Amino acid sequence: MRRIVLVIIASVVVLTLSVVRAQDVPREPQTSGQSAQQGREFITSEFDRIIRGYVVNPVRLNLDGKDRALVGLGSYLVNATGGCNDCHTNPSFAPGGDPFLGEPKQVNADHFLAGGTTFGPFTSRNLTPRLATGRPAGLTFEQFRRTMRTGEDLKNAHPQISPLLQVMPWPVYQSLTDRDLRAIYEYLRAIPHAEPGP
Repeated sequence: MRRIVLVIIASVVVLTLSVVRAQDVPREPQTSGQSAQQGREFITSEFDRIIRGYVVNPVRLNLDGKDRALVGLGSYLVNATGGCNDCHTNPSFAPGGDPFLGEPKQVNADHFLAGGTTFGPFTSRNLTPRLATGRPAGLTFEQFRRTMRTGEDLKNAHPQISPLLQVMPWPVYQSLTDRDLRAIYEYLRAIPHAEPGP
């Protein structure tokens, strides 16, 4: 049954993303030795990541006014490569869905990316859109990008410890492209608001 649902979702995503024109998909700059085939492979590989992002997304998305290609790419970065759920969802998996216990993986959709996991004196942030502003973690994109690039804690710094995020692996994420960061932000704008779990 789940496979049928995934096939239906993938089909809908393909139809939805068909509105994305080829010129809207970024191309890597071609060097003199690079072929047109290599350029097409880049387009196909990003399209594949966008589709995969929709397939692995665990929550209902609000796509109104959102860039659907960036949302899909952002989901791929958050859910397939970034491991954001591990720290920012408490608990990470739904009852009976913990793959570390040999159970079929099921992300805790009720508290998805709502934070609340403690690491000593630090607590993971709620990354979901704020109800009043729709901004993920209450940050504008410029603030989000600055935090990801520098680790500067713009909301709840611990000045006695450090003005920088101490648990968040921002030194890894600072190397992402601006497009990748924009995609993550766009995905976070599309997920539902949630509150931290118990």
